[in-house]
Amino acid sequence: MKWRLIALLSGLTALSTTTLAQGGPAAEEAGPWSGKAALGFLATSGNTDSSSLNSQFAVGYEHGNWQHLLDATAIKADENNESTAEAYKVGWKSEFNISEHDFLFGRLTWRKDLFSGYDQQFSQTVGYGRRLIETEKHHLSAEIGFGARQADLSDGTSEDGFIGRGGLLYRWQLTDTSQFTQELSIESGDTNTYTESITALRTRLLGEFALVASYTIKNNSDVPVATEKTDTYTALSIEYAF
Repeated sequence: MKWRLIALLSGLTALSTTTLAQGGPAAEEAGPWSGKAALGFLATSGNTDSSSLNSQFAVGYEHGNWQHLLDATAIKADENNESTAEAYKVGWKSEFNISEHDFLFGRLTWRKDLFSGYDQQFSQTVGYGRRLIETEKHHLSAEIGFGARQADLSDGTSEDGFIGRGGLLYRWQLTDTSQFTQELSIESGDTNTYTESITALRTRLLGEFALVASYTIKNNSDVPVATEKTDTYTALSIEYAF
């Protein structure tokens, strides 16, 4: 059998707590806490026995000029009793609004991926962000910052160094019940550049439940020999917003 826990973040990734509440106008009346949990499962049998499980959890808190977000995603998959994917991600982000469109941020991100060539990566970054577009239907924000990253590779070596970070988040409210999001984040250092793209389409089903289809691309520019630089994940999940 095959188990798979895949990153959905979608949105955030997402990179801002404003993406946590996807319930439409009702979200504006909610309190300082918001969050979401998503779960998807697929099993097949016959010539190939496989199964996959993807999950995501995020919770945010907003008070005054501060916004805080904790999010976690996971993927684990097997095919014919052999593991083909296993990845986990936990992140924390704090934002402080310095104006209507500008903010400062601090971010901690831990990633573990047994098939990427990097056993784990832990980064700490701070920087500046700006909301470039903020309308009823469209949101576009960008971030730039710097920090440090520590990484353990699957070949037993390690890499530590300074990094630069860039990020983009685009959100399009297609209808009252459907939303498209595109996130892009880049962490670049002397030894490796890590890039992650998450594309997601969310459709509300009933109440706070939604169906989410997402496509994730992860790339490391420098990996051990015989390791692929790019991994992709496709997921279909049921999400509950709270």
